Amino acid sequence: MTDFPEGAPCWVDAMFVDLEGAKRFYADVLGWTFGESASEFGDYAQAFSDGEAVAGVVPPMPGEEGKSAWNLYFATPDAAATAEKVKAAGGELLMEPMQVGRLGTMALAKEPTGAAFGLWQPDQHKGFAKVGEPGAFCWAEFFTREPDVTDAFLTKAFTYSAQQMTDAGVDFKVFKVGGSPNPVLGRMTMGDEFPPEVPAYVNVYFAVGDCDAAVQKAVDLGATLRFGPMDSPYGRFAAVTDPQGANFSVIDTARTVGEMPAPAQA
Repeated sequence: MTDFPEGAPCWVDAMFVDLEGAKRFYADVLGWTFGESASEFGDYAQAFSDGEAVAGVVPPMPGEEGKSAWNLYFATPDAAATAEKVKAAGGELLMEPMQVGRLGTMALAKEPTGAAFGLWQPDQHKGFAKVGEPGAFCWAEFFTREPDVTDAFLTKAFTYSAQQMTDAGVDFKVFKVGGSPNPVLGRMTMGDEFPPEVPAYVNVYFAVGDCDAAVQKAVDLGATLRFGPMDSPYGRFAAVTDPQGANFSVIDTARTVGEMPAPAQA
């Protein structure tokens, strides 16, 4: 089981009106299997990759039916304290901290430019059982049109250090926790290529063994290809929207092309 420092992504889940359809889609695209739905938690079901927990799916509560979206949770040792930091940093709480049985405590929030995310204080459920392997969560980025606002929020709400990257044509920043040299999160500025009706959001990446094959499976099952597949120094990746409207990306981190962007000079 992976241990997650405060501010590190530790879990993802999504609501789907057609829950069985979502299970079939992600089983084919990412190789997931699913556990039994927990009726005491709104029929929430965990997704597994090679028997290890990597995500959750759940039907919407009555009145919450709408476009599906993947929600990223950040680890915290104290959800109530972090929720107060979120509000003090200019964010909005969508759901106050709530204990989920003996699994842990969750909260839902939104940063000032509109991207939603969650907080997770673990108890019995620690979060991802693995990260970065095919079928598992790999990376996430905040997409925003107001990067200075999002950057200021993230560094106030969490114990992040931020670092601008020199990447031609894009405004990209990474965030690290504690003294770790490895970033846990990115922030990308949304340019004119994003239609104005697309709001700020958190883009979640799942690792795959073959980006092109995963994209082809997704499209064959009714997904929409938004971008790519494209080679990069981080891996070959693509962005898709699943048949129920949830955006996500897939990346083959073993297939890298080009030099890694260098940190910008202070």
